[in-house]
Amino acid sequence: MKTYSVALIPGDGIGPEILREGKKVMDAAAEAASITWRWKEYPFGAEHWLKHRKGLPTLMSEEDMAELGTHDAIYFGSVGDPRVPEHVGQAGGLLWMRFYFDQYINLRPAKLLRGIESPLRGKRSHEINMYMVRENSEDFYIGLGGHFTGTKSSENLELKRALYQARFKVDVDLEPGDELAYQIGAITGRGAERVIRYGFELARRKKLTRVTVVHKANVLTKIYGLWIEKAEVVAKDYPDIEMEFAIADAMSMWLVRRPEWFQVIVAPNMFGDILSDLAASTVGGLGFAPGGNINPDRTAGVSMFEPIHGSAPKYGGLNKANPIGTILAGKLMLEHLGEERAAELVEQASEDVLDTGKIRTYDMGGTSSCSDMGDAISERLLQLKL
Repeated sequence: MKTYSVALIPGDGIGPEILREGKKVMDAAAEAASITWRWKEYPFGAEHWLKHRKGLPTLMSEEDMAELGTHDAIYFGSVGDPRVPEHVGQAGGLLWMRFYFDQYINLRPAKLLRGIESPLRGKRSHEINMYMVRENSEDFYIGLGGHFTGTKSSENLELKRALYQARFKVDVDLEPGDELAYQIGAITGRGAERVIRYGFELARRKKLTRVTVVHKANVLTKIYGLWIEKAEVVAKDYPDIEMEFAIADAMSMWLVRRPEWFQVIVAPNMFGDILSDLAASTVGGLGFAPGGNINPDRTAGVSMFEPIHGSAPKYGGLNKANPIGTILAGKLMLEHLGEERAAELVEQASEDVLDTGKIRTYDMGGTSSCSDMGDAISERLLQLKL
């Protein structure tokens, strides 16, 4: 019997209740698949920051991050609280975790489950079934930028990543009373190649035939020109898989007009962030959308799995939130750990419960609680085991 060590981070708002239900279903999956979890919960969130780290730019310390890295996976609830500066939870929490563990893949599947209606007319269950592979460590999310006032200024910026180090010097001359803000985006050849290759490998593993590579090279010629070059190089290693390019703005149109066309979509960080939310909306909304922040090499960095929605502070503690996104994030965690059968059971049990129409949280127009949904899916999963 295999044992996996998993860090639990409930976080803020609805995070504790959705993660509680995710853990409940993962425990049922473990029983069904004869595996064992060794859970350890961590308090990293608003209350912890206000009590122990107020004024510091990160949710957790370097020592905390190192300890998280000793686990096989991280299972995360949500982050965000109005009492904490937004940059602390984002740049000082989620983004730092991605960079620290080199979680360069953000995997965001969007599948129309049985029992759920798409807002797009006439779509059948499973007709929409795509994998959004978002580059997770480069592009315009590297955290380098500035806001200048006055007339003259100079700034030296440094970027350190597992693959490389880079330094930038910015000199600014302004007219009196003017301002200038800027943000640096960067893509490296190795960074682009590894995420695009992951997309092709995912397509092959899932027996899919098409990879769509998103870009905006018609305007941002340097950064996305390199992205396109690397896609063309990688595609030569996969003659059995079709590759197509899609400009980001046109892609947003086609996701609405014909989402069933797409199988695997590989996108740079910023466009992937935007398009994955749009993809989720075609299959019922963010409540059904899981995410994985993944380092495919488990020996090089721990991966983190979470729903892609926010913390919804006004609903925190009310036991109303839809836990499906968190439960399906657990499915991604099981797949990452190599527990394919357990992952299949989690999705099947979730769909079976949704398909009955009896358990519906408020976002589905029902009155069922968060724990009602978790209980029903856990119970169904154990029935499938028999």
